[in-house]
Amino acid sequence: MNYRITHITTYDYNAPVTSCHNLAHLTPREGPRQRCIETNLQVTPLPAVEDAHVDYFGNPVIFFAVQEPHLKLVVRAEHTTEVEPYWTPNASLTPAWEDVRDHLTVDRDPEFLDAYQYVFDSPYIRVSADLATYAAPSFPARRPILEAVLDLTARINADFHYDPKATTLSTTLGEVLQGRRGVCQDFAHLQIGCLRSMGLAARYVSGYLLTHPAEGRERLIGADASHAWLSVWCPGLGWVDVDPTNNVIPSDEHILLGWGRDYDDVSPIKGVILGGGEHRIHVSVDVVRSEEEQVIPGSQA
Repeated sequence: MNYRITHITTYDYNAPVTSCHNLAHLTPREGPRQRCIETNLQVTPLPAVEDAHVDYFGNPVIFFAVQEPHLKLVVRAEHTTEVEPYWTPNASLTPAWEDVRDHLTVDRDPEFLDAYQYVFDSPYIRVSADLATYAAPSFPARRPILEAVLDLTARINADFHYDPKATTLSTTLGEVLQGRRGVCQDFAHLQIGCLRSMGLAARYVSGYLLTHPAEGRERLIGADASHAWLSVWCPGLGWVDVDPTNNVIPSDEHILLGWGRDYDDVSPIKGVILGGGEHRIHVSVDVVRSEEEQVIPGSQA
């Protein structure tokens, strides 16, 4: 499946910003099932410095600095990306979760060493007894790891309510667990925290999700969304993606941007500014299959 993706972020300031320095994770990552055919990042005002490189996790990133006074900053990312469907593995044939946990601590094979770094705490995810307690019913003794992970995915989907007003970046996992509300980022962090609390390796995945309009409604430009899910390390299969927000194994309607320990490693745009005062942010995301030709103008904040 080929997609055209347009991601526009607009910052409006009530006082001039004299300079800003930013790091953008807005270029789809290449992978076994994904190929970035074309990509373009446009920043207004024009940056004085712009540098594309690859971060520690292998994600494509762009650093840019605007060094002229401005009241508005617009970052427009456009991509054409090819995504292949994912073959769903047989969960019952995966190793027992305890064996995976134990091997992670002793196996020095490069693949296991790479996975092992995702067992530990990260800025937004701290393991806890409460997270382990919530995860435990999905992990009875000797249960195949992917069966356990999919059961946990389904439970989070059933137990937690999607509510974009319930949380912020400062909301802790303990608060999410207690309030049972949040957004895709919270649910990904929650499941990662549960898995790490069980001694398993899990990483945060940032990307896009093709959304479908309600029956009888037109699809609106800008009405798609940035999305977050996670991957769990499963020997024999490698990293397996799961999406607790939608209770699915991602396939060809999830477009990968990058991965890391948590949101902090792959946030779409982060940086520092001088000046600016208060500001407003507007984000519009449009994900369109290449064969689609007619859409209705619109936007989403």
